[in-house]
Amino acid sequence: HGLAMFLTDVISGFAVGLLFGMSGVGGCSLMTPLLTLLFGVPPSVAVGTDLAFASITKGFGTFTHRLRGTVHWDIVKLLCLGALPAAVVATLGLKHFGTLSPEMGQLIRYSIAGSVLLTVVALLFKGKMLAWINAKPERQLKGRALSTATIVAGAVLGTLVTISSIGAGAIGATLLVMLYPRLSAAEVAGTDIAYAVPLTAIAAFGHWWLGSINWELLAMLLVGSVPGITLGSWIARSVPERFLRGLLAMTLTGVAAKLIL
Repeated sequence: HGLAMFLTDVISGFAVGLLFGMSGVGGCSLMTPLLTLLFGVPPSVAVGTDLAFASITKGFGTFTHRLRGTVHWDIVKLLCLGALPAAVVATLGLKHFGTLSPEMGQLIRYSIAGSVLLTVVALLFKGKMLAWINAKPERQLKGRALSTATIVAGAVLGTLVTISSIGAGAIGATLLVMLYPRLSAAEVAGTDIAYAVPLTAIAAFGHWWLGSINWELLAMLLVGSVPGITLGSWIARSVPERFLRGLLAMTLTGVAAKLIL
């Protein structure tokens, strides 16, 4: 029984790592629902364990992007100004209402489903949103308005990530694209991953304090995900992006429906 559980966890980590490596986004959106739906992990523990997992894997990702010079640290700073206090407040809220109570578990399930659906919208309509923004350059925010909007976006993401562990990937990237349409895809990815590291670390620390991290599960997921991410990044070059996005969007929609029902 122990061996079967060990293999299942390692394979899950590998599958999520593979998807994350191939798409750059969406992989992390699958981890929490996967833990909740397939392995019956309580929603709060799935969120806490996924946050610890994300803070470690995104740390390595940032290191790579930093070497390539694709991180805009000024934007990262603004996002963190909103996201980090929001993560602390959300953690205190979870503490106050009791993370492991059945009602809270249900609420967390719904917030996971909501975040997954937002990810689907982000995956499918990012191109259309970008085209709309580029067609109306006069509508683009500048100066102080842009800085304020970035801090607010950070606060929204900080809250979403702490409660559902989802949002730092595709949703964060889409918000960045809308606020800073001139960034290249690599810069969006690098900046998105860089601010997510302190955010997921603080949120994970909060969940550790709440007692909602399964360390054994985390270790097994990490063992599987490292080769998965490596292989996924390698395959990504040969798989058409539209196909990948469609596949991810379909999978995530199914996951959200199952969570709600």
